[in-house]
Amino acid sequence: MLAQVQLLFMVVFLEMGLILMFLFRTPLRKLIIMTLDRVKRGSGPLIVKSVAATVLVIMIYTVYSIKELQSRPADSVNPTDQILLAHQILEASLMGFSLFLGLMIDRLHHYIRELRLLRKTMEAVKKQDRTLDNIKNGEASTLRDEISSLRNKMKQLESETEEKEKEVQSQRANSDSLKGQSEKLLLEYDRILEENQNLRSQLQSVDQTVSHSDNKKNT
Repeated sequence: MLAQVQLLFMVVFLEMGLILMFLFRTPLRKLIIMTLDRVKRGSGPLIVKSVAATVLVIMIYTVYSIKELQSRPADSVNPTDQILLAHQILEASLMGFSLFLGLMIDRLHHYIRELRLLRKTMEAVKKQDRTLDNIKNGEASTLRDEISSLRNKMKQLESETEEKEKEVQSQRANSDSLKGQSEKLLLEYDRILEENQNLRSQLQSVDQTVSHSDNKKNT
């Protein structure tokens, strides 16, 4: 019985030590977490649950024995029964406390593992955000370069269109001057043609006069 109490004390102190190690971020905590991860794989959880169930059954039986001893009349209880009662109360308390500490260790391990997963997820998300920011910055710089190049091309096109408009205006002015010159030439041509016709008519009249005079001389 004394050995059982000593074993329970050792288990309780060991569990308390594990809980204290969980509270401080040391390499030993990482080793303990890795060990618990391996224990929870395969048939490890079944073994742990079986041990916990056995301890729980023993604790319930001990509590029942305590209740049975306490239910006896005070006159029938001897010093041996009192020592046995105190011993059983101590065993039941240690078993209950060890189960509670075991549950705490399991929950702490679960929360620490979840926290590690969340940290890894957050780091991955931060890396993705950084890569996306870099990509966005690169795309923004390329778009700015494209916009600046397009603006330069627009300016060149505007200058070319202005030059073309000037050329068209100069050609229009030249065409207007050529139209004026052609109209003047047409008027001059009409005048010359009219004078030519007048001269021809005068020559014909002169020829007729000369021929008439020659006919008279011959007669």
